[in-house]
Amino acid sequence: MCSSTSPRQSSPTRSHTASWESVAEELLGYHRSHGDHPALSGARTTAITRSRYTENRLAEMGVEQYVILGAGLDSFAYRTPLTVQVFEVDKPATQRWKQQLLADAGITTPNTVSFVPLDFENEQPLTSHLVQAGFDPGRPALVSWLGVTMYLTEEAISQTLHAISGLAPGTELIVEHLLPAALRDEAGQAYAELVMAAAAAHGEPWLTFLSAEQMAALLRDHLLEPIEHVRQKDIPAEWKRGDALRPTELSILTRARVKE
Repeated sequence: MCSSTSPRQSSPTRSHTASWESVAEELLGYHRSHGDHPALSGARTTAITRSRYTENRLAEMGVEQYVILGAGLDSFAYRTPLTVQVFEVDKPATQRWKQQLLADAGITTPNTVSFVPLDFENEQPLTSHLVQAGFDPGRPALVSWLGVTMYLTEEAISQTLHAISGLAPGTELIVEHLLPAALRDEAGQAYAELVMAAAAAHGEPWLTFLSAEQMAALLRDHLLEPIEHVRQKDIPAEWKRGDALRPTELSILTRARVKE
């Protein structure tokens, strides 16, 4: 496993830039025209609320290390005013794709970003990969794990929780998990029915669903202390809106800490 890598720093050609601007405008136009569709509005609501909660907590903690598990195309590191070292953890192929997109868009990767290639199902331990990328396991951090656990087996989730439990006391984890069908509301179930089949068709089936109580028990099994469970409706937001963004009972954010 290699240590952190950086995207190509050369400037994209004018044709590349124009191409990506065209694609971005097309996608934005699609959301403007069809944004009330439950799959689109549900996805935006989920992304907005989980990011708001997590980034607010990062600012409150004042830690200097932020680990994003399953970072994907997360944009935090490229827009934050906070002074924090960001460790983006994801599959190598996903990271290569992101780095190419950044380069093609002319976005320079800040020197506060470290890419940590890792496959959660097939590679462990997490900590050694983080340390190779410059992470200091002796200092507390915030670890976010958003939009990922539903794609993993419970065994893989447990392995990662075990690794996190070995980080410095005071480290916090914010993990998103999908609720079992019986605990979803009508809107959450409708979204699940639309998206679950599409995810499976693309080779990424939803595998794991956990209630707040089940996640708390799993955390305690790995000596992590649950602090709170947060639903979309609990996150500060303006819910009296003119658009289709509404909180649903589909997923929960659970915040936990590494015990002293």
